[in-house]
Amino acid sequence: VQLVESGGGSVQAGGSLRLSCAASGYTSTSGLMGWFRQVPGKEREGVATIYSSGEHSYHTPSVKGRFTISLDNTKSQNTVYLQMNSLKPEDTAMYYCAAGDRRRYGLSLERSEYDYWGQGTQVTVSS
Repeated sequence: VQLVESGGGSVQAGGSLRLSCAASGYTSTSGLMGWFRQVPGKEREGVATIYSSGEHSYHTPSVKGRFTISLDNTKSQNTVYLQMNSLKPEDTAMYYCAAGDRRRYGLSLERSEYDYWGQGTQVTVSS
């Protein structure tokens, strides 16, 4: 499995970005796909997650109403997106895509639920 993120960049506060994650070799329909973020010196935190079948999703409270996770599993390769609107300087981080083969607890942002990780894409929001 290989996860490749794209779409990061620099934007002013209030702006929008759309992150994409192409998941080659990932075929699970009973797992999770998610987005995490990390700033230097802090732990990686979960942002949003979605069933790998695309039925249900969850967004952490700090981004709910501003970010939206979605999944395109209609093609030969799953692609998960993170639409980020009304960006704030505190959203500045490296954003990582992750995928898990088999979920244990339903929607979860526990890192142990994810087996595969991308290399990350940087998002910088200036005030």
